[in-house]
Amino acid sequence: MESIAARRQRLLGPNLPTFYDEPVHLVRGEGVWVWDADGRRYLDCYNNVPHVGHAHPAVVAAVAEQTAKLATHSRYLDETLLDYVEALVATFASPLDCALLTCSGSEANDVALRMAQAATGSTGVIATDHTYHGNTALVSQLSKAKTPIGGHAANVRHVPAPDCLREPRSDSADGEAAFATAVRAACEDLRRSGHGVAALIVCPYFANEGFPTLTPGFLQAAAAAVRDFGGLLIADEVQSGFGRTGESLWGHDRANVLPDIVTLGKPMGNGYPVAGVVTSADIMGEFRERYRYFNTFAGNPVAASAAHAVLRVLDEERLVENADSVGNYARAGLRELQRRHPVIGNVRGSGLFFGAEMLIDGDPARPATEFTARVAEAMRANGVLLNRLGIHYNTLKIRPPMPFSRANADRLLETLDRVLGELAPA
Repeated sequence: MESIAARRQRLLGPNLPTFYDEPVHLVRGEGVWVWDADGRRYLDCYNNVPHVGHAHPAVVAAVAEQTAKLATHSRYLDETLLDYVEALVATFASPLDCALLTCSGSEANDVALRMAQAATGSTGVIATDHTYHGNTALVSQLSKAKTPIGGHAANVRHVPAPDCLREPRSDSADGEAAFATAVRAACEDLRRSGHGVAALIVCPYFANEGFPTLTPGFLQAAAAAVRDFGGLLIADEVQSGFGRTGESLWGHDRANVLPDIVTLGKPMGNGYPVAGVVTSADIMGEFRERYRYFNTFAGNPVAASAAHAVLRVLDEERLVENADSVGNYARAGLRELQRRHPVIGNVRGSGLFFGAEMLIDGDPARPATEFTARVAEAMRANGVLLNRLGIHYNTLKIRPPMPFSRANADRLLETLDRVLGELAPA
Protein backbone atom coordinates (compact mmCIF):
# COMPACT_ATOMS: atom_id res chain seq x y z
CA MET A 1 0.00 0.00 0.00
CA GLU A 2 1.34 3.45 -0.93
CA SER A 3 2.49 5.44 2.13
CA ILE A 4 1.05 8.87 2.83
CA ALA A 5 4.56 10.34 2.36
CA ALA A 6 4.92 8.72 -1.08
CA ARG A 7 1.41 9.78 -2.06
CA ARG A 8 2.18 13.33 -0.95
CA GLN A 9 5.29 13.45 -3.12
CA ARG A 10 3.50 11.96 -6.12
CA LEU A 11 0.60 14.40 -5.91
CA LEU A 12 2.32 17.54 -4.61
CA GLY A 13 5.80 17.20 -6.06
CA PRO A 14 9.26 16.61 -4.57
CA ASN A 15 11.02 18.61 -1.86
CA LEU A 16 7.80 19.74 -0.17
CA PRO A 17 9.04 20.36 3.37
CA THR A 18 7.84 18.51 6.46
CA PHE A 19 9.03 18.77 10.04
CA TYR A 20 11.13 16.02 11.59
CA ASP A 21 13.01 13.05 10.18
CA GLU A 22 9.88 11.00 10.82
CA PRO A 23 7.05 13.35 9.80
CA VAL A 24 4.05 13.54 12.11
CA HIS A 25 0.66 12.64 10.61
CA LEU A 26 -1.70 14.91 12.55
CA VAL A 27 -5.44 14.27 12.48
CA ARG A 28 -6.92 16.35 15.32
CA GLY A 29 -6.20 19.27 17.63
CA GLU A 30 -7.78 20.72 20.75
CA GLY A 31 -6.42 23.57 22.85
CA VAL A 32 -2.65 23.10 23.13
CA TRP A 33 -2.76 19.42 22.12
CA VAL A 34 -2.65 17.57 18.80
CA TRP A 35 -3.11 13.88 18.00
CA ASP A 36 -1.53 11.78 15.27
CA ALA A 37 -3.11 9.03 13.18
CA ASP A 38 -2.02 6.41 15.73
CA GLY A 39 -3.79 8.23 18.54
CA ARG A 40 -0.64 9.60 20.15
CA ARG A 41 -1.00 12.99 21.84
CA TYR A 42 1.58 15.76 21.51
CA LEU A 43 1.98 19.00 23.43
CA ASP A 44 2.04 21.69 20.74
CA CYS A 45 4.80 24.16 21.61
CA TYR A 46 5.25 25.44 18.09
CA ASN A 47 2.15 26.31 16.08
CA ASN A 48 0.94 29.90 16.22
CA VAL A 49 -1.75 29.49 13.57
CA PRO A 50 -4.23 28.10 16.17
CA HIS A 51 -3.44 31.23 18.17
CA VAL A 52 -6.22 30.95 20.75
CA GLY A 53 -6.02 27.15 20.75
CA HIS A 54 -6.74 24.38 18.30
CA ALA A 55 -10.44 24.17 17.38
CA HIS A 56 -11.48 26.95 19.74
CA PRO A 57 -15.29 26.63 19.95
CA ALA A 58 -15.92 30.39 19.61
CA VAL A 59 -13.97 30.61 16.36
CA VAL A 60 -15.49 27.38 15.04
CA ALA A 61 -18.98 28.71 15.78
CA ALA A 62 -18.26 32.10 14.15
CA VAL A 63 -17.03 30.43 10.95
CA ALA A 64 -19.94 27.97 10.83
CA GLU A 65 -22.60 30.61 11.49
CA GLN A 66 -21.27 33.06 8.92
CA THR A 67 -20.73 30.33 6.30
CA ALA A 68 -24.36 29.33 6.74
CA LYS A 69 -25.44 32.95 6.29
CA LEU A 70 -23.27 34.54 3.58
CA ALA A 71 -19.89 33.86 2.00
CA THR A 72 -18.95 36.15 -0.87
CA HIS A 73 -16.30 38.71 -1.81
CA SER A 74 -16.04 42.27 -0.51
CA ARG A 75 -17.49 44.16 -3.49
CA TYR A 76 -20.87 44.14 -1.80
CA LEU A 77 -21.70 46.24 1.24
CA ASP A 78 -21.48 44.19 4.40
CA GLU A 79 -21.00 45.28 8.01
CA THR A 80 -19.16 42.12 9.09
CA LEU A 81 -15.88 43.35 7.61
CA LEU A 82 -16.41 46.91 8.87
CA ASP A 83 -17.15 45.76 12.41
CA TYR A 84 -13.96 43.74 12.48
CA VAL A 85 -11.69 46.43 11.04
CA GLU A 86 -13.16 48.97 13.46
CA ALA A 87 -12.30 46.67 16.38
CA LEU A 88 -8.86 45.88 14.95
CA VAL A 89 -7.65 49.43 14.32
CA ALA A 90 -8.86 50.48 17.77
CA THR A 91 -5.95 48.43 19.15
CA PHE A 92 -3.36 50.56 17.29
CA ALA A 93 -1.97 53.99 18.05
CA SER A 94 -2.80 56.95 15.81
CA PRO A 95 -2.44 57.41 12.87
CA LEU A 96 -2.77 53.65 12.17
CA ASP A 97 -6.51 53.75 11.63
CA CYS A 98 -7.13 52.09 8.26
CA ALA A 99 -6.85 48.45 7.15
CA LEU A 100 -6.92 46.23 4.12
CA LEU A 101 -7.41 42.47 4.44
CA THR A 102 -5.59 39.79 2.46
CA CYS A 103 -5.50 35.99 2.64
CA SER A 104 -1.90 35.43 3.75
CA GLY A 105 1.05 37.15 5.33
CA SER A 106 2.92 36.93 2.02
CA GLU A 107 0.16 38.92 0.34
CA ALA A 108 0.09 41.39 3.22
CA ASN A 109 3.82 42.07 2.91
CA ASP A 110 3.56 42.33 -0.87
CA VAL A 111 0.83 44.96 -0.49
CA ALA A 112 2.81 46.76 2.23
CA LEU A 113 5.84 47.12 -0.05
CA ARG A 114 3.65 48.52 -2.82
CA MET A 115 2.02 50.88 -0.34
CA ALA A 116 5.44 52.20 0.64
CA GLN A 117 6.43 52.62 -2.99
CA ALA A 118 3.18 54.44 -3.76
CA ALA A 119 3.51 56.76 -0.75
CA THR A 120 7.18 57.62 -1.30
CA GLY A 121 7.57 57.42 -5.08
CA SER A 122 10.72 55.33 -4.48
CA THR A 123 11.34 51.61 -4.93
CA GLY A 124 14.28 50.75 -2.65
CA VAL A 125 13.65 48.20 0.12
CA ILE A 126 15.86 47.20 3.05
CA ALA A 127 15.61 43.93 5.03
CA THR A 128 17.94 41.89 7.22
CA ASP A 129 20.12 39.16 5.76
CA HIS A 130 18.38 36.39 7.72
CA THR A 131 14.72 37.18 7.37
CA TYR A 132 11.61 35.75 5.79
CA HIS A 133 8.60 37.84 4.85
CA GLY A 134 6.75 35.55 2.41
CA ASN A 135 6.82 33.96 -1.00
CA THR A 136 5.36 36.27 -3.61
CA ALA A 137 7.74 37.27 -6.41
CA LEU A 138 8.21 40.70 -4.80
CA VAL A 139 8.55 39.60 -1.18
CA SER A 140 10.75 36.56 -1.87
CA GLN A 141 13.43 39.00 -3.00
CA LEU A 142 13.92 39.86 0.67
CA SER A 143 15.06 36.36 1.68
CA LYS A 144 18.65 35.21 1.27
CA ALA A 145 17.84 31.55 1.98
CA LYS A 146 17.77 30.91 -1.77
CA THR A 147 18.96 33.34 -4.41
CA PRO A 148 16.10 34.23 -6.78
CA ILE A 149 16.47 33.26 -10.44
CA GLY A 150 18.56 36.03 -11.95
CA GLY A 151 19.77 37.21 -8.54
CA HIS A 152 18.32 39.70 -6.08
CA ALA A 153 16.61 42.74 -7.52
CA ALA A 154 18.69 45.89 -7.89
CA ASN A 155 16.40 47.81 -5.52
CA VAL A 156 16.87 45.45 -2.55
CA ARG A 157 19.52 45.87 0.16
CA HIS A 158 20.25 43.57 3.09
CA VAL A 159 21.72 44.58 6.45
CA PRO A 160 23.27 42.22 9.05
CA ALA A 161 20.70 40.62 11.33
CA PRO A 162 21.00 41.58 15.01
CA ASP A 163 22.67 39.06 17.32
CA CYS A 164 22.79 39.27 21.12
CA LEU A 165 25.71 36.88 21.64
CA ARG A 166 28.22 38.07 19.06
CA GLU A 167 29.73 41.53 18.60
CA PRO A 168 28.35 44.08 18.14
CA ARG A 169 25.73 42.66 20.51
CA SER A 170 22.15 43.75 19.94
CA ASP A 171 21.54 44.17 23.68
CA SER A 172 24.19 46.92 23.81
CA ALA A 173 24.38 50.53 22.65
CA ASP A 174 27.09 49.47 20.20
CA GLY A 175 24.80 46.90 18.59
CA GLU A 176 21.94 49.36 18.35
CA ALA A 177 24.21 51.93 16.72
CA ALA A 178 25.73 49.37 14.36
CA PHE A 179 22.31 48.33 13.08
CA ALA A 180 21.27 51.94 12.51
CA THR A 181 24.58 52.64 10.76
CA ALA A 182 24.07 49.67 8.43
CA VAL A 183 20.54 50.82 7.62
CA ARG A 184 21.73 54.36 6.92
CA ALA A 185 24.49 53.04 4.64
CA ALA A 186 21.90 50.96 2.74
CA CYS A 187 19.73 54.07 2.38
CA GLU A 188 22.65 56.05 0.99
CA ASP A 189 23.46 53.28 -1.48
CA LEU A 190 19.84 53.12 -2.66
CA ARG A 191 19.77 56.87 -3.14
CA ARG A 192 23.02 56.81 -5.15
CA SER A 193 21.68 53.99 -7.31
CA GLY A 194 18.59 56.03 -8.21
CA HIS A 195 16.08 53.73 -6.51
CA GLY A 196 15.55 55.92 -3.47
CA VAL A 197 14.22 54.52 -0.19
CA ALA A 198 10.69 53.17 0.04
CA ALA A 199 10.90 51.12 3.23
CA LEU A 200 12.76 49.20 5.86
CA ILE A 201 10.77 46.02 6.57
CA VAL A 202 11.47 44.11 9.79
CA CYS A 203 9.76 41.86 12.25
CA PRO A 204 9.95 44.03 15.41
CA TYR A 205 10.77 40.85 17.34
CA PHE A 206 13.32 39.65 14.74
CA ALA A 207 11.73 36.22 15.04
CA ASN A 208 13.43 34.40 12.17
CA GLU A 209 16.74 35.96 13.15
CA GLY A 210 16.47 34.06 16.45
CA PHE A 211 14.57 36.71 18.47
CA PRO A 212 17.75 38.24 19.92
CA THR A 213 17.57 40.36 23.05
CA LEU A 214 17.51 44.04 22.03
CA THR A 215 18.08 47.35 23.74
CA PRO A 216 14.73 49.01 24.60
CA GLY A 217 14.98 51.47 21.70
CA PHE A 218 16.86 49.26 19.26
CA LEU A 219 14.77 50.16 16.19
CA GLN A 220 14.35 53.87 16.84
CA ALA A 221 17.60 55.11 15.27
CA ALA A 222 17.20 52.78 12.28
CA ALA A 223 13.62 54.00 11.73
CA ALA A 224 14.83 57.62 11.95
CA ALA A 225 17.51 56.90 9.35
CA VAL A 226 14.96 55.50 6.90
CA ARG A 227 12.64 58.45 7.43
CA ASP A 228 15.52 60.86 6.89
CA PHE A 229 15.71 59.42 3.37
CA GLY A 230 11.95 59.71 2.83
CA GLY A 231 11.23 56.04 3.49
CA LEU A 232 8.74 54.24 5.73
CA LEU A 233 9.02 51.61 8.46
CA ILE A 234 7.04 48.40 7.87
CA ALA A 235 6.54 46.17 10.92
CA ASP A 236 5.87 42.56 9.96
CA GLU A 237 3.74 41.38 12.91
CA VAL A 238 2.85 38.01 11.39
CA GLN A 239 4.71 36.22 14.19
CA SER A 240 4.95 38.83 16.93
CA GLY A 241 1.41 40.20 16.81
CA PHE A 242 -1.88 39.53 18.60
CA GLY A 243 -0.31 39.42 22.06
CA ARG A 244 2.33 36.80 21.32
CA THR A 245 5.10 38.69 23.15
CA GLY A 246 2.93 39.13 26.24
CA GLU A 247 3.34 42.81 27.03
CA SER A 248 0.81 44.19 24.54
CA LEU A 249 -1.02 43.12 21.41
CA TRP A 250 1.77 44.31 19.11
CA GLY A 251 5.48 43.62 18.96
CA HIS A 252 6.24 47.16 17.80
CA ASP A 253 4.83 48.48 21.08
CA ARG A 254 7.31 46.30 22.94
CA ALA A 255 10.05 47.65 20.64
CA ASN A 256 9.04 51.26 21.47
CA VAL A 257 8.62 52.24 17.84
CA LEU A 258 5.59 53.34 15.81
CA PRO A 259 5.68 51.94 12.28
CA ASP A 260 4.07 53.51 9.23
CA ILE A 261 2.64 50.19 8.04
CA VAL A 262 1.92 46.97 9.97
CA THR A 263 1.35 43.57 8.40
CA LEU A 264 -0.61 40.74 10.01
CA GLY A 265 -1.07 37.08 9.19
CA LYS A 266 -0.75 33.56 10.61
CA PRO A 267 -2.68 33.75 13.92
CA MET A 268 -5.27 36.26 12.75
CA GLY A 269 -8.07 33.78 12.01
CA ASN A 270 -6.98 30.84 14.17
CA GLY A 271 -6.57 28.66 11.11
CA TYR A 272 -8.98 30.39 8.75
CA PRO A 273 -6.94 32.11 6.00
CA VAL A 274 -7.01 35.80 6.79
CA ALA A 275 -4.25 38.40 6.98
CA GLY A 276 -4.03 42.15 6.63
CA VAL A 277 -2.27 45.49 6.44
CA VAL A 278 -2.86 48.37 8.86
CA THR A 279 -1.71 51.88 8.03
CA SER A 280 -2.77 55.52 8.03
CA ALA A 281 -5.58 56.89 5.87
CA ASP A 282 -3.04 58.99 3.95
CA ILE A 283 -0.87 56.01 2.98
CA MET A 284 -3.91 53.90 2.20
CA GLY A 285 -5.21 56.70 -0.03
CA GLU A 286 -1.91 56.88 -1.94
CA PHE A 287 -1.98 53.11 -2.45
CA ARG A 288 -5.58 53.10 -3.68
CA GLU A 289 -4.75 55.95 -6.06
CA ARG A 290 -1.68 54.27 -7.55
CA TYR A 291 -2.79 50.61 -7.60
CA ARG A 292 -5.96 48.87 -8.71
CA TYR A 293 -6.13 46.25 -5.96
CA PHE A 294 -8.83 43.65 -5.41
CA ASN A 295 -8.56 40.20 -3.85
CA THR A 296 -11.53 37.87 -4.27
CA PHE A 297 -11.30 36.09 -0.94
CA ALA A 298 -9.72 38.82 1.17
CA GLY A 299 -12.08 40.42 3.66
CA ASN A 300 -14.92 38.03 2.93
CA PRO A 301 -17.53 37.81 5.71
CA VAL A 302 -16.38 34.39 6.92
CA ALA A 303 -12.77 35.54 7.24
CA ALA A 304 -13.84 38.69 9.05
CA SER A 305 -16.03 36.65 11.43
CA ALA A 306 -13.18 34.27 12.26
CA ALA A 307 -10.76 37.14 12.87
CA HIS A 308 -13.25 39.05 15.02
CA ALA A 309 -13.82 35.94 17.13
CA VAL A 310 -10.07 35.69 17.74
CA LEU A 311 -9.95 39.29 18.99
CA ARG A 312 -12.86 38.62 21.34
CA VAL A 313 -11.30 35.44 22.74
CA LEU A 314 -7.98 37.18 23.35
CA ASP A 315 -9.81 39.79 25.41
CA GLU A 316 -12.36 37.60 27.18
CA GLU A 317 -9.86 34.88 28.18
CA ARG A 318 -7.13 37.41 29.00
CA LEU A 319 -4.67 35.52 26.85
CA VAL A 320 -2.18 38.37 26.52
CA GLU A 321 -1.82 38.44 30.30
CA ASN A 322 -1.53 34.65 30.26
CA ALA A 323 1.25 34.83 27.68
CA ASP A 324 3.17 37.28 29.85
CA SER A 325 2.75 35.28 33.07
CA VAL A 326 3.35 31.79 31.66
CA GLY A 327 6.17 33.01 29.45
CA ASN A 328 8.01 34.47 32.45
CA TYR A 329 7.48 31.20 34.33
CA ALA A 330 8.74 29.08 31.44
CA ARG A 331 11.87 31.18 30.88
CA ALA A 332 12.68 30.96 34.59
CA GLY A 333 12.42 27.19 34.23
CA LEU A 334 14.73 27.26 31.21
CA ARG A 335 17.29 29.24 33.21
CA GLU A 336 17.13 26.50 35.88
CA LEU A 337 17.87 23.93 33.16
CA GLN A 338 20.76 26.11 31.97
CA ARG A 339 22.45 25.61 35.35
CA ARG A 340 22.35 21.84 34.85
CA HIS A 341 23.00 21.72 31.11
CA PRO A 342 25.92 23.94 30.01
CA VAL A 343 24.99 23.46 26.34
CA ILE A 344 22.24 26.03 26.94
CA GLY A 345 24.22 29.16 26.20
CA ASN A 346 21.42 31.72 26.35
CA VAL A 347 17.76 31.84 27.39
CA ARG A 348 15.64 34.59 25.89
CA GLY A 349 12.27 35.61 24.55
CA SER A 350 9.11 37.36 25.62
CA GLY A 351 5.60 36.15 26.31
CA LEU A 352 4.87 32.84 24.63
CA PHE A 353 7.69 33.15 22.12
CA PHE A 354 10.89 32.04 23.80
CA GLY A 355 13.73 29.56 23.56
CA ALA A 356 17.34 28.70 24.25
CA GLU A 357 20.41 29.10 22.08
CA MET A 358 22.64 26.01 22.18
CA LEU A 359 26.43 26.46 22.26
CA ILE A 360 29.31 23.99 22.45
CA ASP A 361 31.29 24.68 25.64
CA GLY A 362 29.35 27.93 26.05
CA ASP A 363 31.29 29.47 23.17
CA PRO A 364 29.28 31.83 20.91
CA ALA A 365 31.76 31.02 18.15
CA ARG A 366 30.67 27.35 18.30
CA PRO A 367 26.91 27.16 17.69
CA ALA A 368 25.54 23.68 18.44
CA THR A 369 23.52 23.51 15.23
CA GLU A 370 23.48 19.74 14.72
CA PHE A 371 22.83 19.13 18.42
CA THR A 372 19.86 21.51 18.40
CA ALA A 373 18.37 19.56 15.48
CA ARG A 374 18.74 16.36 17.50
CA VAL A 375 17.04 18.00 20.47
CA ALA A 376 14.02 18.96 18.34
CA GLU A 377 13.80 15.39 17.01
CA ALA A 378 14.06 13.89 20.50
CA MET A 379 11.40 16.24 21.86
CA ARG A 380 9.03 15.07 19.12
CA ALA A 381 9.81 11.45 20.03
CA ASN A 382 8.90 12.33 23.61
CA GLY A 383 5.58 13.94 22.72
CA VAL A 384 6.49 17.64 22.52
CA LEU A 385 6.49 19.58 19.25
CA LEU A 386 8.93 22.47 18.88
CA ASN A 387 11.56 23.50 16.35
CA ARG A 388 14.66 25.63 15.81
CA LEU A 389 15.64 28.82 14.02
CA GLY A 390 18.12 31.69 14.13
CA ILE A 391 21.17 32.79 12.20
CA HIS A 392 22.92 29.50 13.00
CA TYR A 393 19.75 27.40 13.46
CA ASN A 394 20.88 26.57 16.97
CA THR A 395 18.07 28.29 18.89
CA LEU A 396 15.07 26.30 20.10
CA LYS A 397 11.86 27.96 18.92
CA ILE A 398 9.06 27.59 21.44
CA ARG A 399 5.84 29.31 20.37
CA PRO A 400 2.74 27.48 21.68
CA PRO A 401 -0.92 28.47 21.39
CA MET A 402 -1.84 31.31 23.73
CA PRO A 403 -3.81 29.22 26.31
CA PHE A 404 -0.53 27.45 27.23
CA SER A 405 -0.49 26.96 31.00
CA ARG A 406 2.09 26.59 33.75
CA ALA A 407 1.30 22.87 33.86
CA ASN A 408 2.01 22.72 30.13
CA ALA A 409 5.26 24.60 30.71
CA ASP A 410 6.22 22.08 33.42
CA ARG A 411 5.70 19.22 30.97
CA LEU A 412 7.81 21.01 28.36
CA LEU A 413 10.63 21.67 30.85
CA GLU A 414 10.60 18.16 32.32
CA THR A 415 10.78 16.64 28.85
CA LEU A 416 13.57 18.98 27.75
CA ASP A 417 15.52 18.25 30.94
CA ARG A 418 15.30 14.51 30.21
CA VAL A 419 16.23 14.92 26.54
CA LEU A 420 19.25 17.13 27.30
CA GLY A 421 20.42 14.58 29.88
CA GLU A 422 20.25 11.80 27.29
CA LEU A 423 21.92 13.67 24.43
CA ALA A 424 25.49 14.89 24.31
CA PRO A 425 26.63 17.79 22.12
CA ALA A 426 29.20 16.86 19.48
